[in-house]
Amino acid sequence: MIVGRAAQIQALTAVLDEATQHRGSALVVRGEAGIGKSALWGEACALAEVRGMRVLTTVGVQAEVQLPYAGVGHLFRRLRPEFGAVEGEAPFRVGVEVLDLLGGLDEPVLLAVEDAHWLDRASWEVLAFVARRLESDPVALVLTARDGEDVDRNLAAAALPELQLEPLETTHAGALLDQVAPGLSPSLRERVLAVSAGNPLGLVELGGLAARSGGAALLPSRLPLSTRVERTFAGLVGELPAATRALLLVAALDDGDDLDELLAAASRLEDRPVTADDMEPAVVSRLVSVDEQYRLRFRHPLLRSALQQSASAAQRRRAHACLAAVVADDDRRVWHRAAAAAGPDEALAADLAAMATRARYVQAASIALTAMERAAQLSEDPRERGSRLLWAAMTADEQGDGETVRRLLDLVDETRLRPADLARYSWYREALLGNGWTGSARLGVFLELIDSIRDAGDIELALEALTNICLRFYWSNPDDRTRLRFVEVAEQIDAPEGDTRVLCALAQVAPVERGASCLEGVTASQHRLELTPRQRYDFGFAASALGAYALSNTFLKASTDTLRTQGRIGMLMQSLTSLAYNAAAAGDVRAAVSAATECTALATETQAPVWALQARLQLGMAEALRGNGEIANEIADVSEKTLFTAGMHAMLSLTQRIRGISALASGRFEEAFGHLHRVFDPGDVAYHPYLRFTLVGHLTEAAAHCGALDEVRAVVAELAPIAAQSRSPVLITGLRYAEAVLADDAATYEAVIAADLRDWPFERARLQLRYGGWLRRQRQAAESRPLLRAAAAAFDALGAAPWAERARAELRATGESRRKPIDALDALTPQEQQIARLAADGLSNREIAERLFLSPRTVTTHLYRIYPKVGVKSRGELAAMMAERSF
Repeated sequence: MIVGRAAQIQALTAVLDEATQHRGSALVVRGEAGIGKSALWGEACALAEVRGMRVLTTVGVQAEVQLPYAGVGHLFRRLRPEFGAVEGEAPFRVGVEVLDLLGGLDEPVLLAVEDAHWLDRASWEVLAFVARRLESDPVALVLTARDGEDVDRNLAAAALPELQLEPLETTHAGALLDQVAPGLSPSLRERVLAVSAGNPLGLVELGGLAARSGGAALLPSRLPLSTRVERTFAGLVGELPAATRALLLVAALDDGDDLDELLAAASRLEDRPVTADDMEPAVVSRLVSVDEQYRLRFRHPLLRSALQQSASAAQRRRAHACLAAVVADDDRRVWHRAAAAAGPDEALAADLAAMATRARYVQAASIALTAMERAAQLSEDPRERGSRLLWAAMTADEQGDGETVRRLLDLVDETRLRPADLARYSWYREALLGNGWTGSARLGVFLELIDSIRDAGDIELALEALTNICLRFYWSNPDDRTRLRFVEVAEQIDAPEGDTRVLCALAQVAPVERGASCLEGVTASQHRLELTPRQRYDFGFAASALGAYALSNTFLKASTDTLRTQGRIGMLMQSLTSLAYNAAAAGDVRAAVSAATECTALATETQAPVWALQARLQLGMAEALRGNGEIANEIADVSEKTLFTAGMHAMLSLTQRIRGISALASGRFEEAFGHLHRVFDPGDVAYHPYLRFTLVGHLTEAAAHCGALDEVRAVVAELAPIAAQSRSPVLITGLRYAEAVLADDAATYEAVIAADLRDWPFERARLQLRYGGWLRRQRQAAESRPLLRAAAAAFDALGAAPWAERARAELRATGESRRKPIDALDALTPQEQQIARLAADGLSNREIAERLFLSPRTVTTHLYRIYPKVGVKSRGELAAMMAERSF
């Protein structure tokens, strides 16, 4: 019987009852060591069985914290025996597999995880990911965790509900003590209560010792409670034979549970044969158990900690060395060799680094990260140590693990880095952490370092460093001399045949001088099948920098699909941000909102402030385009403060873009022109030489309504030769609109509309609106109506409501009344819109779940909500409705 925990049991009961009603949820029961977490965990399992729930359990093991997915492997192996094969996959990807696995069950389930603070990081990330998505699944997840800084950080990041266990009240503590140690003298009873301070495990263990040994059992009295309890377990082990203690120490340090392996290692540790009979005293004492598969398990996790803490560093290293000598797996052997190392060992560090490189090559990024970090710890050469830490940080970023990125970069001693690594370090802190922004101040220095690396013959490192600083060049507005020096350095690198990094770098840094040739190269690569997700992303970003958004999307969408499958969340966020940027720049509001919203959610979940900021800026542009000026301007204001604080002044062009489009959408044309023109003014802090290419059409529209066309003529005169040199599609399209507005005659309108604008539906609709209005004013109403109808339909499909309303107003002026269509998709949330599009494209619920990191059951629930909202009854009707909206 559990004493004094009625309220906590009621909370657990509520979680279980919700799960039986297909309302999944999670609860973390936390508190200090011995506070009663295990008892409540067991009670939850018993209550679940009473309710007919399937109960799956696992226990975090301190020795397995370096084994990715050991925890979830134990948890789900009863459902899928081969589940251990997930080792090496990305946590988000494994999370999707878990959701899929749970979705296939026909009964409510309790996932009961004890000692989650000792789970390996990958298992913790999987379970946190799953817990946040149990909205429509009959699944309850109950975890217990000991208090500590690591747990605080993990729980804060995971945002899971918590149930904090406090010490028992005096009355309840006394009742528990009387159950386990009746008959204590009043003075000894009071001493046990005082020393235990309401801790149930302390009451049970110390009360039992007091009953057997008297007051001497409670010395020394100054030990912290957690340490006292661990010492209690260590005292129990101390009574066992030497061979048994050796066997238990090896078991406590092992990352496996195979008894034969433990016996072999213990024999080496003792320098004599240790047999299964030597384990019997520990089994009889109920310290451990051995199942029918000869797997060993400790009765209480504190025993592992007690064994490890009571052993000296030399004993632990020797035990790890013995394990390294007997394990069969090469990688496990390397792990134990690393744990046995008494100090820096460059050969061992190199082995670990090689293992990390192999793991990353096969997309096992979590294993690669752990191995490379330990390799850095063992490095004798401080330069190698720094390089390996940077390698690990970038791998963590690919996984979307911002906390680990910060921790690893904080370990780097920048004074001991090679010049190239110093450049990488500075870039990582800016790009990955958002810690300040040096702009163009150090770009020249970095270029000379890259050139020296190239001259020394390290082509791979030179290419990597070159790629790392491209984005900073794009958003730093460097002077022409520095930019052209970049071109010179890049083109002198003798890259391997087929390597595309120089081309992609030049597209970002010199989109005018090298724009035409880069565009040709990117276009020629769009049908290559052998490209990796990283190469597709690089090509996509390059095409975006060149203003070829449809081409960019071809690469980015393919990259995004693969990154979702692999669970590489860091790169996925970058790809989604680029897709949102492309859509916002092209006027596709719906696509921009979808990509930006998803990226914002992922960036918030993984604590990636840089990508969260970028996604919010694209979302602000989309909100402005669809007429939500209050939301758009709030995003601009908040983002501007962040950008000013960080010194990212060139990115202020993005906030001016939001304000200008917001004013344009609401008909405040003079204000709109003022905001947008700042991006074109080299003397303004918000100037950006390339973002202005995307704003020519908007600037011209604002100018046409506020009498500022002379300023537009000056802009066109400046940008026309740049367009001819760069062949930037977005700039050419914007200049076509400006040309038509400035000429303001039928021949020019007809010529511009006849141009190939298939990739530019917003600009085509804007031209149709402008020309249709011109025809109406020329008293050619019949000729104007088809243009205005087409414009209204396109703007409605894109989600640009203010422009669609202007087109309808022009139609009304011609005598034709056209109602605003009721677009059912507007009633859906961004996530529901994503699900609707994917379902209409023919994807199954399982496939949609994999793409969006949801459970299949959650997708099913969303579809049941979507159908009545949009007025359909089936997938087929949904697909037909979505097809009618295409343009």
